[in-house]
Amino acid sequence: MPSSSRFPLRQWIWRAFVQSALIPLILVESVLIAVYLLSNQAIRDTQIGHLQEAAVKDLASAALREGQIIDGRLRSIESLVQVYRDATLQALLDDRFQADELEHRRHASTDSGVFYTRSDDGRAASFYANSTPREQQDHAKVMRLSQVDPLMRSIKQANPLVAALYFNSWDSYNRIYPWFDTPAQYPHDMVIPDYNFYYLADAKHNPERKVMWTEVYLDPAGLGWMMSAIAPVYRGDFLEGVVGLDITVDQVLGEIAELNVPWQGYAMLVSHDHNIMALPAAGELDFGLRELTHYSYEEAVRREVLKPEDFNLTKREGMAPLLRAMNEGRGNVQEVLLGGRKQLVAWSEIPQTGWRLLLVVDEEQIFHETNQLAERYMQIGYLLIAGLLAFYLLFFALMWLRSRHLSNQLARPIAGIVEMAGSLGQGNYLPASPDSRIAEVSRLAEAVQQAGKQLQASELERQEAQNSLQLVLESTTESLWHINTQDLTIELSERFVRRFGLGGRHLSLSEFNQRVHPDDLERLRHLRKHFAESGDEHFDAEYRYLDAKGDYLWLLSRGKVLTRDDNGWPLRIAGTHVDITRLKQVQEELRHASLEALAASQAKSRFLSSMSHELRTPLNAIHGFAQLIEMETQDKADAGPESDYAREIVNASRHLTSLVDDILDLSSIESRRQQLQLQPIEIGGLLNGCAELVLPEVQQRQLQLQVMEPAQPPLFVQGDPRRVRQILLNLLSNAIKYNSPRGMIRMGYEVRADCVRLWVDDTGPGLSTEQQAQLFQPFQRLGRESSNIPGTGIGLVLCRELASLMEGEIGLRSEPGVGSRFWLDLPSAASPEGEASDATDEPAQPRQRLVQVLCVEDHPACMKILQASLREFAEVRGVSSCQRALAELQSSEPALVLLDIDLPDGSGLEVLDSMRADPRLREIPVLVISAVADARLFEDARARGASACLSKPVDLQEVRQVALGLLYSGY
Repeated sequence: MPSSSRFPLRQWIWRAFVQSALIPLILVESVLIAVYLLSNQAIRDTQIGHLQEAAVKDLASAALREGQIIDGRLRSIESLVQVYRDATLQALLDDRFQADELEHRRHASTDSGVFYTRSDDGRAASFYANSTPREQQDHAKVMRLSQVDPLMRSIKQANPLVAALYFNSWDSYNRIYPWFDTPAQYPHDMVIPDYNFYYLADAKHNPERKVMWTEVYLDPAGLGWMMSAIAPVYRGDFLEGVVGLDITVDQVLGEIAELNVPWQGYAMLVSHDHNIMALPAAGELDFGLRELTHYSYEEAVRREVLKPEDFNLTKREGMAPLLRAMNEGRGNVQEVLLGGRKQLVAWSEIPQTGWRLLLVVDEEQIFHETNQLAERYMQIGYLLIAGLLAFYLLFFALMWLRSRHLSNQLARPIAGIVEMAGSLGQGNYLPASPDSRIAEVSRLAEAVQQAGKQLQASELERQEAQNSLQLVLESTTESLWHINTQDLTIELSERFVRRFGLGGRHLSLSEFNQRVHPDDLERLRHLRKHFAESGDEHFDAEYRYLDAKGDYLWLLSRGKVLTRDDNGWPLRIAGTHVDITRLKQVQEELRHASLEALAASQAKSRFLSSMSHELRTPLNAIHGFAQLIEMETQDKADAGPESDYAREIVNASRHLTSLVDDILDLSSIESRRQQLQLQPIEIGGLLNGCAELVLPEVQQRQLQLQVMEPAQPPLFVQGDPRRVRQILLNLLSNAIKYNSPRGMIRMGYEVRADCVRLWVDDTGPGLSTEQQAQLFQPFQRLGRESSNIPGTGIGLVLCRELASLMEGEIGLRSEPGVGSRFWLDLPSAASPEGEASDATDEPAQPRQRLVQVLCVEDHPACMKILQASLREFAEVRGVSSCQRALAELQSSEPALVLLDIDLPDGSGLEVLDSMRADPRLREIPVLVISAVADARLFEDARARGASACLSKPVDLQEVRQVALGLLYSGY
């Protein structure tokens, strides 16, 4: 139980009194007060509901009534616009009208070509912008329009809402009343048809040619924010211009201020796209806006300045419910939050313009009296609660005194029992018991004494068991370890520290890793990383560790996660170290015993090696002449079946050559241990290199190949690079040949406890259990001997033997109908200190003249094949013995020497030694071509100075490529 849930005896008795007596009383009183308060709230809610219903009806009626008033005012404005439009059209059509002398004197032109009125004289202002060139300005039209000035003046005086009247023509002429200094207010190059009050009246936007209302904008004439009622003036189907009556926002606000809004509310005007057109002072506080924002009038006349986005209700927070209700037509009253207060908004639509008149009323004004009455009732309830609290304070004091008396009767003997338990914990198993008149407490003290006696006996048994366990641990090879991942430290047992000569029991992981064998370190790090990220509970790894004597011992490390953090990352891991050095030695001895068991087949292997050597020389002739025939027939238009016959001979000879090579490898594998060049091999480069080699065949067969991403940091295995690549290419070749149509091939790796596994997956038909048992037997093709898939049946046998020589293992997992996975296990290795980069230059283009090449070959057919393969760029002279070759070299210096090793009068290597000893012949490249395909022989030839080595039968393309490289690229 947590310590926070424990409390002393006195507190426990007090809590018992409170829970059994006081709480029920408080609950009863609380229920009564709650009933009083809830009933008061219910009455208040009923009254508020009634008032709200009445307020909604009154607001709706007021909005409809006041909207009709505004609509009537706007209708009168529209009527005046129509009268003004008809008079303007009549003036434009009246060609007989002659303006008086005063009208002519009022007009003048500026240097920039603006035609304007320079005096008031109680008439309208006139402005002809120079965007219409002076020679194209219609001054007669200007004079005819002066006869409308009395009507404009009468309309202005008759209706106080009208702030100005104007006419704007298609050629950027403007006539406006009252008069003002137009050149000082208007830009000289203004284009009137670009303004919205003009194009809103054109045929596109107003095909019915009716009166239109503009949005609220900043007046270019300097009258502030206003809106206009405009109408088009057509002469036939031609739009001569637009007439308009301007109404300022100040005037609209004055009209709205006179509306009768109940409960001290206010009215505001909103356009059809929810822009606030007129907002009184009371509304400015609620919306946080100023109705008349000051803008530059010079900017206003150059471009239309509309009201800012803040005046659009869609941009205001909390207006979405009101806008949805207005758009969907759900009633005409909505509650919104404005100015931090709940307010009711009623609206009515003005049919002429689509505008909406909004009436805004504060709910607090509606429910003021009801809220005051509810507040009085609440104060009475608070007084009742205060009286109840005072009563219970006195009651609680009496109960508390009673609980102290009862607790004293129990606390003293219980404290004595606690002291007895403490004595037991300190090793005093026979403590004295306290005296108490309570029978239960006395029995408890006796039970504690009896427990002390039992603990004393158990302690003796535990000590005996601990001594036995310590003796067992000292006699075994196991030791304990504990890892803390937060500070990356490891705690080891004392026995492990002594045996391996470590500095102490607590080490950092980096200090611990210094003793791990370099070939095992990267694998161990990958295993730890995979264990931490995978969420596994158990850890298992095998690695070599340096002991105090300087010897590496094999350790089996097994552990389990003790605790994890909230993200699943292991925090504490514990486990054991087991010395498995002897087990590893036994495994090595068993492996050597199995190799010795194969000694009985070495005689057969030697025989096969001898026979395959004798087969290579005639195979070289067959393979070479068949290639020559194939190349000659390909150049002829009427080649006939000869080309196909030659191709079949080439394919058959290649298959026989592959069989001979496999037999040679298999026969010499017993002595290959000393010939393997074991070194660290980086896994990522190995897998990608093999994939690139087989990619053309994969694409030809319409298969897919995927390679696993390389490890970071790079992971290395120990092996012979050429042999490991040979094994993987053999596995890839089988996956390609025996895959299903359009199948998938995958390559990857897996870090295991004692090695690194390389694997190849395919989606072929798979192998049954019986087929898997026969798979690694020589010349066994599992029933595919008669199929058209090429193969010898000894490739996997050779792979298994090569893997064994590199201290590895090869195996498979297959399921019929699903596919197969072949894997190769190799020991891990440390990262090499440096890696040599191989650079192979492209052979240079052959020279035009033929170079001199000496071919030392005793077989006439092989001689003819080599001469034919190099005839395009070389003149090949042939000799058949060592003596004749040495004599020829005394009298000439060929550019290249083709040298066979097995000659009638000795070894070709003697010719090579003689050349390298002669300063005149030392730099001549030598290409060794031999039927003895022995890696040791080729290594010996290279050590003596051979530039390159090829085995028979040769590929003519390969011979040409190597020869060109030696001749022209310093191969």
